[in-house]
Amino acid sequence: MTQNNRPSYLSFGLAWLLGYGAFALTYGADPPVPSAVAAILLFGGLLIALIITGVGAVRAQRGAHGREAVAGKLLAVAWLVGFGALSVLIQALSTALDEPEVQTLLWPSGAGLVVGMIYLAGGLAYRDTLQYALGAWLAVLSSAALFLDGANLYWALALIGGGGYLVATVLEPRRRTSSPVATQRVAHS
Repeated sequence: MTQNNRPSYLSFGLAWLLGYGAFALTYGADPPVPSAVAAILLFGGLLIALIITGVGAVRAQRGAHGREAVAGKLLAVAWLVGFGALSVLIQALSTALDEPEVQTLLWPSGAGLVVGMIYLAGGLAYRDTLQYALGAWLAVLSSAALFLDGANLYWALALIGGGGYLVATVLEPRRRTSSPVATQRVAHS
């Protein structure tokens, strides 16, 4: 059976939409949303999404054997490696340039790049074209959002990134019924 990514996509989509949307509303002379509220919405939403995704991944890995099991374990480690490397990169740039704002710009867009690249790898490993397309979308658009300034960076991540997750949520049931793994199982039934 192919893994159902809908809960993961939906939870991350809402976290990006609400969290980054709230950060966009922290800009201006009299911002309508305090930055502490935006941080709670984003990081709380991401934590909930990580838990939902982790539970789904553990359930999917229970019956995995051979290459599929190895791919799952390597992808799990890729999250730690990717975000660890991103943390070092951002800290080094921030220190070298003596610009604390580097962190404000690179954390949201860099996180989108890392997530996108891991989704690309996951899509390749599991022959999941929807996950692959979502990964490409997040990697390219999160990186391109760096050309935007202030609130516009966060609006782009909220609407384009969060929206990409929500589109994937809608398309996921169709992907599950037409995936190579699901098709093989039906053919052998």
